[in-house]
Amino acid sequence: MDYRTWVFDCDGVLLDSNSVKTTAFYRAAEPYGEDSAATLVAYHMANGGISRYVKFQHFLTDIVGQDRVEPEELEVLLETYASHVREGLLKCQVAPRLDELRRLTQGAGWMVVSGGDQEELRWVFAKRGLDELFDLGIFGSPDTKDEILSRSINAGLIQAPGVFVGDSRYDIEAASRAGLDFIFVRAWSESTFDFSSARYQLDSISDIVDQLAQQ
Repeated sequence: MDYRTWVFDCDGVLLDSNSVKTTAFYRAAEPYGEDSAATLVAYHMANGGISRYVKFQHFLTDIVGQDRVEPEELEVLLETYASHVREGLLKCQVAPRLDELRRLTQGAGWMVVSGGDQEELRWVFAKRGLDELFDLGIFGSPDTKDEILSRSINAGLIQAPGVFVGDSRYDIEAASRAGLDFIFVRAWSESTFDFSSARYQLDSISDIVDQLAQQ
């Protein structure tokens, strides 16, 4: 685990927030009917790590069955969702021993690459005093994780060897495309994907600390 760059997903990795977002998707879609809201939740859980913008566009066209997405309608969904999320992100649990992991990897760069809204992430991390841990920055949607990783590699922000710590199928696939090792943390994950190709499969950030302490 002697990595020069550590890349972290947020939901289900740094914050116990997967259930916050799942509930928020349901609440935002509920005016369209319980069945439609439940279908959106199932799509969300099967596509962890993908932007809310993509998910709500899919909701309106593929689930609700609209021919086109009206910007005003999409904005209402996004705002309703965001209001539920912001409240939950300020209250949910932060990964235990995160500060300890930072001390053990003080020679490496840290960054967040999340499917969450970038402005929202930066606001929440600042409010919770976590932003100073991530010297390489906090990044999110509307850019995809692939776009963020590619841009960061080209800019020299991500130095090899690097590792991505995540909990979704998209995380491990994006890490592979970027040439990063992958650590799957499962304690808060909602994914049913097979992570057998991950470099490590661990329960939590705390287990990463224990692995490093043994070296």
